[in-house]
This record gives sequence, C-alpha cells and structure tokens, in this order.
Amino acid sequence: MAIMIKTAAEIEKMRASGRVLRQVHEAIAPCVRPGATTMDLEHAANAKLSQTAGATAAFKGYHGYPAALCTSINEEVVHGIPSSARVLQSGDIVSIDCGVILDGFYSDAAVTYAVGEVSPDVQHLLETTRSSLDAAIAAAQVGGRLGDISAAVQTICERQGFGVVRDFVGHGIGRAMHEDPQVPNFGAAGKGPRLKAGMVLAIEPMVNLGSPDVRVLKDGWTAVTVDKSYSAHFEHTVAVTRDGPRVLTL
Repeated sequence: MAIMIKTAAEIEKMRASGRVLRQVHEAIAPCVRPGATTMDLEHAANAKLSQTAGATAAFKGYHGYPAALCTSINEEVVHGIPSSARVLQSGDIVSIDCGVILDGFYSDAAVTYAVGEVSPDVQHLLETTRSSLDAAIAAAQVGGRLGDISAAVQTICERQGFGVVRDFVGHGIGRAMHEDPQVPNFGAAGKGPRLKAGMVLAIEPMVNLGSPDVRVLKDGWTAVTVDKSYSAHFEHTVAVTRDGPRVLTL
C-alpha cells in the first residue's frame, strides 16, 4: 500500500476542486423534487460544471461510466445511472454522488436527499448516516488509525439497527479518483495504517435500512440492497492536517 501524502499546496488545489464540486451540488439540490427525472439532475450538474473553466466531471468515462452523476434511488446503494425514464416520487430518497477534476486534482462528495415527505424510519436512516459521516470525519486525526474512522461509522449505524455496506468502501483521493488506502465503514478502532498529516480521504458511509448485503444489476453499475431496503450515502473529501480534519468539499 502506497499512501500519498499531499503538500499544503496540493491540498489547496484539492480545496479548489472541492469548492467547485460543492457549487455543483448546490445547483442540483433545488432540482430534487417530485416529478423531476434523474437526467434533469445530470443536466443541472453539467450546466454548472460548464461555468467553471478547466473543471471536468470526474465520473464521466471513468471505467466507461456514462454520466457526471451517480443517482441512486431508494434501494439503489451507489452507481445508479441518470435516466430520463427515472422520475422522482414523493417518499423517495436519492443519493447524488459527483466528482470534479480541477487542475489535475480530484474531489468527491455525495448527499442523499429526501424527495417530499419520507417515512420516519427512512428519515432516521438519513440522519444517522449523516451523523456517522460527521463522527468519521472527527476521527480523522493525526496519530490516529484508519480503523478509528471505520469504527465511528459502524458503531453509530449498527447501534441503530442499520446495515453497514461491506462491498463498497471509501478511498484515498488526489491526482487519481481512487488511491490507497481503502476506507471501510466497518472495523476496529486502533487498527490499520497510522493517520498522517497530508493524507486525503474520501469518507463515505453507505448504510442500509435492513441487511448490509448488496448486489450489482445487469447494467454492470447499479448496486442495490438484496432485501430491497432503502440505502443512504453521504460523502466528503477530507484532508488530515495537524490542525485537525479539514473538509475540502464544504
């Protein structure tokens, strides 16, 4: 495992990439409403990206992926492909995952939205998954261990009876979308590589209302829960610094 340590200047470039990505997410958010299609969200993302010189969609073309966004509805965990045939309904949830490349550096962030009114148990899933991301970010401290981040997610989510996905994990990020180390959302605190200043991690809890088990559909991309329970996904790109964790996608 070769974990890349970024310089302060490189982290600033990733911060600039992350700022553009946050603007893309902010442009998409008002479009998340009943009656919108996931392709409407894709169009909003591309329109915003086109306004920033040099910024490109990190996902489009990555291993052949066809879009700028991953739009995953309800039981879809990750990697749902935008489509003009997928219409959002009140009571749905939709995970919007997006990445940006700017000046050679990647950023990656995801948000799961409620569409209209959702059931209390689904709202609780969203709130718990978001809280687990906050706890995981807080655990990204110099001198700690990678397992501290993983354990923070697992502890919070499993305490509420939710299933933490094992098949997909967070990752290092920088000049490539996926770098070492992998960042699981399960594991033991105090274990794994030592966290050092200059590491940058995409921390992304993927949490199911039911079982943690997932499978990939015939499109080769869309991962869904085996038991068809709803799934939430939140993600930030985070730098480990001597002054504490720094979220680059705020």
